[in-house]
Amino acid sequence: MNRKTLALPAVVGLLAPLLVACGDSDESRAIVVGTTDQFVATSEAPAPFDPAFAYDTGAWNILRQTVQTLMHVPRGGGEPVPEAAESCGFSDRASESYRCKLREGLTFADGSPLTAADVKFSVERVLAIKSDNGTAALLANVDTVETNGEREVVFHLRTPDATFPYKLSTPVAGILSKSKYGAKELREGFDVDGSGPYVMKTERDGERITKAVFTKNPHYKGDIALNNEKVELRSFPDADVMGKALESREIDMMTRSMSLDQVRSLTEKPKDGIELTEVPGLEIRYLAFDTDAPSVKDKAVRQAMAAVIDRGAIVNSVYGATAQPLYSLIPSSVTGHSTAFFDAYGEPSKSRAAGILRKADITAPVALTLHYTTDHYGVGTKAEFEALRDQLNATGLFDVTVKGSEWSTFRPAQKRGDFPVYGLGWFPDFPDPDNYVAPFLDADNFLNTPYVNASVRDQLIPRSRRSADRSAASPVFGQIQKIVAQDVPVLPLWQGKQYVAAHDDLTGVEWALNTSSDLLLWELGRGSA
Repeated sequence: MNRKTLALPAVVGLLAPLLVACGDSDESRAIVVGTTDQFVATSEAPAPFDPAFAYDTGAWNILRQTVQTLMHVPRGGGEPVPEAAESCGFSDRASESYRCKLREGLTFADGSPLTAADVKFSVERVLAIKSDNGTAALLANVDTVETNGEREVVFHLRTPDATFPYKLSTPVAGILSKSKYGAKELREGFDVDGSGPYVMKTERDGERITKAVFTKNPHYKGDIALNNEKVELRSFPDADVMGKALESREIDMMTRSMSLDQVRSLTEKPKDGIELTEVPGLEIRYLAFDTDAPSVKDKAVRQAMAAVIDRGAIVNSVYGATAQPLYSLIPSSVTGHSTAFFDAYGEPSKSRAAGILRKADITAPVALTLHYTTDHYGVGTKAEFEALRDQLNATGLFDVTVKGSEWSTFRPAQKRGDFPVYGLGWFPDFPDPDNYVAPFLDADNFLNTPYVNASVRDQLIPRSRRSADRSAASPVFGQIQKIVAQDVPVLPLWQGKQYVAAHDDLTGVEWALNTSSDLLLWELGRGSA
């Protein structure tokens, strides 16, 4: 014992440099975040990170770290504030002219100057490319873009739009350099160049990203304060594998999408050193229809489905406390929410659905295939669609099968119109009721739907955008939702909650995922929680 005690100072002396080095390594090592989002380049979607094409949460979570926008939604939500801009605002009472002044001395990550001409180029590029992914619709109201010197840009809009500052805060309006991006063609592959808070390098397995490494951009000038030097985003095949990586400390935090079992387990039996955090969420799930497809062209078929689907049963059996039934496109926590579908169809009723089909001279059972994506929204999607199938078939009014496919093939097929009925989720581009309506019903929409309602598209949506006070637009959104409930081009099912789990030495977790499911990796740091 005395021998060990006497030897200890020498041993400590030998270990001291190593201990210091390890301590430094722990402080400076990258924060590692897990996700089940898959990042894939295919022949049908070769440019997953081009702002003119990217229009899903996973891709936007890459772009928000690397590409700067004039405006951004601040921590905790609220109205957008200047980011690359020094100031922005409408210069007329009609909300048709929007003027921004850039911060002084802005540069891209490679050190080259960023000017108003780059902003003009970037917006005009999105409109010129007009990809079939629906991205251009966010900026479709832009008539012309004018620059005054190197720091001032003015957007002249076709019609009044009080939501335009929100649209300038999305990656679609990300500022790009014409030396890195073509004016009329998409940039293929996984490279991203911008002026955002981080620069990115990727590790790949073929045409699939396994890891994205974000390192602090030394040239960044903007409104965002970084709490770290480096963050890794690792993609996992499913929530179970991601959860095991968290338990083994291979990752520091796991985000979308955690499974119900994981949420329940961490709630009922917390694990030492791991904290579960619920963050506000505005995600919705819905069925959508190709209204030109013979099997669902008659809206009576769609109405009958709306009359018989039991949302509460699906939520209880598949998602539990992580979701709640939804009876309109606009979720309950957003201005303009209504219960239009419940008002129109009431509680699930086989007799009501049968009456709808009988009145339209449609012979039951109606044969349908419900299509869903196997890898984009989490492990519950398969069980959800099986529950939908079983509900519909139990009525005897439908003969339903379900079919799943990976997102990389599902999304192109859906845009082509290959699926008469399919399921999708929606994470809002910005927290405004307009963004739960226009992406599905306006021209050049996200769904590429053949459904058109002239009253909604030409009158009600433009009218809703005139009100700077968004609550004043609620009656208009109420009208829109009644029309949707009658025509059923989409059928809302449920709205979800968001959870993240992280080791308790990670700070900023509660701010790292906002209501739109945007990852704000700069909020994360190390220290005592």
